[in-house]
Amino acid sequence: MLASDRELPVSGGPEKRAYVRSIFTAIAPTYDRLNRIISFRLDQGWRRFAVARLGWERKPEGVYLDLCAGTLDFGATLARRPGFHGRIVGADFVRPMLERGRGKSFRLVPVAADALDLPFPDLAFDGAMVGWGVRNLVDLDAGLVEAARVLKPGARLVILEMAVPEQRLLRAAFQVYFRRIMPRIGRLVSKHTTAYSWLPESTRVFPTPMELARRMEAQGFDSVRYELLMGGVCAMHVGTKA
Repeated sequence: MLASDRELPVSGGPEKRAYVRSIFTAIAPTYDRLNRIISFRLDQGWRRFAVARLGWERKPEGVYLDLCAGTLDFGATLARRPGFHGRIVGADFVRPMLERGRGKSFRLVPVAADALDLPFPDLAFDGAMVGWGVRNLVDLDAGLVEAARVLKPGARLVILEMAVPEQRLLRAAFQVYFRRIMPRIGRLVSKHTTAYSWLPESTRVFPTPMELARRMEAQGFDSVRYELLMGGVCAMHVGTKA
């Protein structure tokens, strides 16, 4: 970890918003490739697992939201499901990331938008998903409120986010990889000095899976549950719009 990593604007405010936009603009060209490398391609399986919990089968012709969509990988995973006939709106405030996702599916509609101020009417979507994006929000609770606003009653929100394993030996091994090895790989491939230090540092200050579940419940979601993936390095949360 670089000495300056602890100076990254992980706590919030306009500095965090500007930093998040700048780093994802910079790493957009290598983003998909690095996701596969640093996750050992597990990110693809985790997305498929999460899509299976979205409940899209209840309305396969519906309209779904890929929030903090990045390069639209999450939305593309849903679009490829056999029997899905709907549309997915991919919302992100970093246009270069959305541009990288164009062409992944004709069912994807990219929209440049801030997750804290979405340009969609109330009750617009039949479900929503967020892949490793809520950690980057300046105001987590405001983002959850906005997600609840645009969902129809009974629609599900599925969130994938990084976590820290509770088991001591696994946590120690994970921290070595997460804080020392992965940032070096990220710098080598992306040529960005801090973007892949942002991941462990922002995870360090992010709420635990239990706390995130509590905050989802407080901001308009019922029946919230979570599952820890690969021993707890990733958490999947599912909540239903009240």
